[in-house]
Amino acid sequence: MDVEPSLPVKRKSQRNKHFDEIDYDEAILQAEDAFKVNYFLVMVDMAITSLKSRFEELQSFPSIFGFLLSSVALKSLDGSHIKDRCTKLERTLSLESGACDIELNDLISELGVLRYALPNKSMTGLEIFEYVRAADCYPNIYIAYRILFTLLVTVASAERSFSKLKLLKNHLRSTMSQERLNGLATICIEKKLLDEIDIDTIINDFASRSVRRNF
Repeated sequence: MDVEPSLPVKRKSQRNKHFDEIDYDEAILQAEDAFKVNYFLVMVDMAITSLKSRFEELQSFPSIFGFLLSSVALKSLDGSHIKDRCTKLERTLSLESGACDIELNDLISELGVLRYALPNKSMTGLEIFEYVRAADCYPNIYIAYRILFTLLVTVASAERSFSKLKLLKNHLRSTMSQERLNGLATICIEKKLLDEIDIDTIINDFASRSVRRNF
């Protein structure tokens, strides 16, 4: 970028001292030291604090929902451990929302039956959820998995969505309607799904409909 990796040195200023002021040399930071102290170290501290708090939240997630993430983890628990995990889950949900949609005793009973009803193969949490939904006889487990799969572990996706809005809604598009803004935001956010869609088919279908409307 043809930018010099050095900062200009600020001239040391002299100020008049009062007669009763102690004579001492004031510490004046050079440009590079001032940048390091006032900007670089501040940003590093903020980044470390943010990463630390987010990783602490991620570490608490498996301790609450970990026994639901796989059939291996679920079958490795005995009756007392299942009760402890369900109690912790119910207490956490009650503290977060003030009310819990899960009945604790029923959840413990359903998990005790599900441990023996699952096939003898390794299943992920999503496969267990599909099995529970198809069986339609484990209502509390079904609710627990719905909470698990709709719970946001981080806010990174939401932050990226708001960052996209800054690119879409600028001063050149100030008269854009809400419907068009929602459509463009969805296209930008779900770009991976958009790449899998056959756009030529949609264009040809739209063109054929336009021709019929003209006639």
